[in-house]
Amino acid sequence: MTAYRYDGTFAGFLTCVWDALESGTEPVEFLCSGDEVSLWETRRPATDAEKARRLYAALAKRVSPAFQKLVARGFLTCLPEKELDLLALIRRGLREGDRVRLDLSNPVMARVNLALTKMWTEWDHLKGFIRFSDLDGALVGEIEPKNRVLPLLAAHFAARYSGERLVLYDRTHREAFVSDRGRWRLLPAEDFRMGPAGSEERAFRAMWRKYYQTIAIEGRLNPKCQSAHLPKRYRHVMTEFITDREMEQSLPGQTGGALPRTGEKAIEG
Repeated sequence: MTAYRYDGTFAGFLTCVWDALESGTEPVEFLCSGDEVSLWETRRPATDAEKARRLYAALAKRVSPAFQKLVARGFLTCLPEKELDLLALIRRGLREGDRVRLDLSNPVMARVNLALTKMWTEWDHLKGFIRFSDLDGALVGEIEPKNRVLPLLAAHFAARYSGERLVLYDRTHREAFVSDRGRWRLLPAEDFRMGPAGSEERAFRAMWRKYYQTIAIEGRLNPKCQSAHLPKRYRHVMTEFITDREMEQSLPGQTGGALPRTGEKAIEG
């Protein structure tokens, strides 16, 4: 029994897949965090960008471009043990071609498809539920998604606000989207804080809260219907539902300025 430990990146995962295919290894788990303990013998292949690139290209050539995209998008989901499912699909795809993607009777394919559906639903919701605050000329916001949707949201908001400076922080995956008039990057970001807002921004926030509080007819309040149209799990990062103090405080156990320390190479667009 073998476990793979990698750096959590897509290139790192594809490097592990390359190693598993080359060595005939059948892994029982994938580990990302350095403090995770495994009961199994552990392999730690160093991330190899060239191997990752060649394997990624092979998925399009030997299976299909649609399958290639499915693997890349599947890696962004919060599916438990997604690496094992994606590895199983890659093995079968390289053997049988694109019919693996169309075989909905396959429980692995069914799980991945369901996870993708949930991820795209979350992506679609966040396009409407994200709130930006004007802080010193930059529009700054935060999200706390289940799936790693920030890379999918980046191009959308960079195009939608092509004349603005944007910062959008993902609390769950600790990364930030930074856009300067259409040119954008994704940066790993351990520490983040919104920072204090000016008087004009505070006034706009207050107006949004007042609007939300007064728009409903008291005798016809329907919390269940409201939750169906605006799930409660998004509200803790929305202007209408939180105070200025809550917006501007640091995340638990963290300190830092508006844009924190970064480590890995940025993804740019």
